Amino acid sequence: MKIKKLAPVLIVDRIEPALPLWDALGFRRTVEVPHGEGLAFVILERDGIEVMYQTRGSVAADEPRALEGPHALGAAALFIEVDDLEAMVKALPPDTDVVNARRQTFYGSTETIFRDAAGNVITFAQMA
Repeated sequence: MKIKKLAPVLIVDRIEPALPLWDALGFRRTVEVPHGEGLAFVILERDGIEVMYQTRGSVAADEPRALEGPHALGAAALFIEVDDLEAMVKALPPDTDVVNARRQTFYGSTETIFRDAAGNVITFAQMA
């Protein structure tokens, strides 16, 4: 058996507030599924990497049991390795919620940590 792909699906109340961040980082929208006056689902892609967003309402309509259980779906964390941390940081919109502008780790990474509009924590890391 071969695993062919892994793509996070971030569950949010609304997708639109998160899009300017990913647009600024050069991700393109490859799939948009409308629902009412907004989006229910979107796939964002850059350099073969995909990040997906889906609204809670869409999840409830698709598979409501996914929202049940002992641990409610909430904010997630993404770790994204990049080859040019400075360029990625410069592309962040000015209003980005930066948690840590720059840190060095014991595992040889320089990182910038920030949140998207839904509160998901995203780390850009450049390895030494």
